[in-house]
Amino acid sequence: MGDDEKKVSHAGIPPSNFVEDVESFMASSENGGDAGKVLGRLEEQHNKYKFMELNLLAKRKRLKNQIPDLERSLDMIKLLKKHKTESSGEKLVTEFLLSEQLYSKATINPSDTVYLWLGANVMLEYTLDDAAELLSNNIDTAKKQEKTIEEDLDFLRDQFTTTEVNMARVYNWDVKRRQAENRSA
Repeated sequence: MGDDEKKVSHAGIPPSNFVEDVESFMASSENGGDAGKVLGRLEEQHNKYKFMELNLLAKRKRLKNQIPDLERSLDMIKLLKKHKTESSGEKLVTEFLLSEQLYSKATINPSDTVYLWLGANVMLEYTLDDAAELLSNNIDTAKKQEKTIEEDLDFLRDQFTTTEVNMARVYNWDVKRRQAENRSA
């Protein structure tokens, strides 16, 4: 593994090391030849990966919903800016979403400012240029986060596979060991 690969955090996801030599792995002092103990640890690690996957999938879903909302808000700000420069004080008539599938008509006076809902019961007034810049930055950040989450999910899938293969190899080692014991008995 190169230095660049070591620097990649993958959201704190611990790597699952592939067990090359099951015999020496099981003979180590940490494992003591106890397949049940090792399989239990691997199962616990697998469950932790599942939990991490659920969290990452929830974050990805939030971002997938957030990005279109931000883009619609940015489009609206661009429309307000365009209308302000093209019209000579005319009001803009538009429809806006009240709730799912319920729209209402609105008449908007030309303005240099807009209010943005920031969440947590906070709304701030911005100039149209500042609002467009803020929303553009938020869209860029959300897209970068989405890309990082996709990379983390890919890494996590690799860890699932490695852990499952390790579990199968330890299980098979234990089956062969017991069969050998039964034959010698």
